[in-house]
Amino acid sequence: MTYPTVRDWLFSVKTFAAAMLALYLALYFELPRPYWAMATVYIVSNPFVGATRSKALYRALGTALGAFAAIVLVPPFVEMPYIFSVIVALWTGTLLFFAISDRTARSYVFMLAGYTMPLIALPTVTDPTTIFDVAITRTEEITLGIVCASVVGSVILPSRLAPTLIERADTWFRDAAFYGRETLSGHLAGTAISACRQRLAITVNGLEFLLSQLSYDHTHPEILSRAESLRGRMQLFLPMMSALADPLVALLRLNSRPEGLDALLADAAKWFDSPLPTRVSEMQGEAGAGDPAAEALRARLAALQPSREALASWEGAVLSNALWRLGQVIDVWQDCRTLRALIACEEGSWLPRYRHWRLGGTERFFDRGMMLISCLVPVSAIVVASALWISSGWHDGAGAVSLAAVACSFFAALDEPAPMVFRFFAATCASVVFAGLYLFVVLPHVHDFEMLVILFAGPFILIGTLIPRPAFNMVTMLVAVNTATFISIQSAYEADFLVFLNSNLAGVAGLLFAFLWTRATRPFGAELAARRLLRSSWYDVAMSASSAPLDNQRNLASRMLDRLMQLLPRLGASDEHRHPSIESFRDLRIALNALDLRRSRRRLSGELPDAIDRVLAGVSAYYQRCANASIREPAPQALLDTIDDAFGRIVSHNLPSSPATPAPGNTPAGEARRAHASQRWLRDTLHALVGMRLSLFPNNAGQAPHTATEAKA
Repeated sequence: MTYPTVRDWLFSVKTFAAAMLALYLALYFELPRPYWAMATVYIVSNPFVGATRSKALYRALGTALGAFAAIVLVPPFVEMPYIFSVIVALWTGTLLFFAISDRTARSYVFMLAGYTMPLIALPTVTDPTTIFDVAITRTEEITLGIVCASVVGSVILPSRLAPTLIERADTWFRDAAFYGRETLSGHLAGTAISACRQRLAITVNGLEFLLSQLSYDHTHPEILSRAESLRGRMQLFLPMMSALADPLVALLRLNSRPEGLDALLADAAKWFDSPLPTRVSEMQGEAGAGDPAAEALRARLAALQPSREALASWEGAVLSNALWRLGQVIDVWQDCRTLRALIACEEGSWLPRYRHWRLGGTERFFDRGMMLISCLVPVSAIVVASALWISSGWHDGAGAVSLAAVACSFFAALDEPAPMVFRFFAATCASVVFAGLYLFVVLPHVHDFEMLVILFAGPFILIGTLIPRPAFNMVTMLVAVNTATFISIQSAYEADFLVFLNSNLAGVAGLLFAFLWTRATRPFGAELAARRLLRSSWYDVAMSASSAPLDNQRNLASRMLDRLMQLLPRLGASDEHRHPSIESFRDLRIALNALDLRRSRRRLSGELPDAIDRVLAGVSAYYQRCANASIREPAPQALLDTIDDAFGRIVSHNLPSSPATPAPGNTPAGEARRAHASQRWLRDTLHALVGMRLSLFPNNAGQAPHTATEAKA
């Protein structure tokens, strides 16, 4: 067991102090429910001031929006309870859909507005004339808690988010170094490697939310930009290493590794494991620019490049592809190290080493179908729970419907929300017990606010030390919030056991209903989400290889990469070589190679564009069949023959030819530039074809294309 750190204790004491300040001010201003101010402090508080500020702002906006909706909707529909319950459900579901569609901290506005409306509106349906007063006082109580949490968190020993960004980046670097070292050593499968892929994806996904909070931490805009660039290159590292693995395996099977390649790979692996710099100057040579280790690796890589004659063979083409991929990995890793140092020391300049047309895409992937299902569960839960409440005539049944709405909304985005809803239910049951002990055993002996603070301090500070820990965050935060709410502290002691039991049992019953309803309506888990992600990726691969015009290739590549990062955490760790995560990386590479072919074919002449078109058409048709059948089918032999034919035509054009007599009006310098550009496009096309063949037919990596053999002969 890991005991709370000094930072955990400091956070807990600060949060408790802010909660007591909010409670004192709420009692002083005679707000009707002062305990909501105390509970709000525990809801919005975070160990880091930027996260606290962002959540506080968004909670204030969400509460105001939900309260406004309650004021507008309750009076006209209060006499139509069933219709009103449908309106409440649709409001919650619609706002929840907006929340799931936003992966930044801003999503809290929509989620909170979604379930705040039923929290305010449902208890007032029996007396709708009070809706305005309830909405206003609820907003005041929550705003008071928000202000207290923000002020105390910002003034008393504030903790910044930037160091946390560095800590998470360093965790990524450790996993990435392991993954890179294993890939360069030829180890491509195994439980440890599969688990490492999952951790890398989870870290990159988590950084997206963290970066959305940095702007509230007084972080310089340039640091924010560098952090975004760092995350983008972190995202690229996994597929790049996967793309490098294919030609390295092929070279092993061909038994044609040139002298010096193994030593180069070993030194690159050592560079991955080298200590991370704390300053940019530690990475620069005497000239003051560039990483000496990276420059040395690039020089050795250039020395191993095959000649134009060697490119006509399958072995030379595979070697060229491997060296090209390794150069990209070196560029990305150097950029990541440099950006990490720049963010850590908050100074220095940066010139990116990795530049590619794919950079700059902003589109994200959203499974709208799963999102709709996720939102329909809370909607249906509210409607059914409201019908049970209305038909039963239970006076406190509004509390059951409200907490059912909260629980279903909280965990709607999860693949398997039922276990978390049950934890919510268990935490609420514990809160009822704790609140009952305080209300009927402890509080009767409290005669002033100072004694109340002393009696609250022990358990609340102890619980608060567990809130910063991800494993305990949800449960401990709920215990603190619900205990404060269920005690219902007022300016004068008033306790009725039957009232306490009836009102709090309503919340427990609502959460139990939410668990049972979620279990019944969401019986599927991550498997369904993974299958849908795979099928969607196949459609995008088919589109990338089709002749249909694409609005923005960068956004298509960005969407596919984002979807892959969502898919990896849903795939269990395995030691299989044909694991779905490996296959998914290959799908992404095939799509990106197809996009490269679409770009390069426009620069080719003769019969080459038609040969490339046949390859693209075959790839598109194959993935379209897989998507339509919802199952990965073996790639057809005809597609292999088509790729081999295009490969043979490319290498025949790439062979050195006898010098041609310049045409009139053409200078030798112009001819040289055009010849160089032509050779570059031919080489890029060759790399894309080699990458596509290795990805589609990994078992044929050791077999040279028959057309290449014929061309060589």
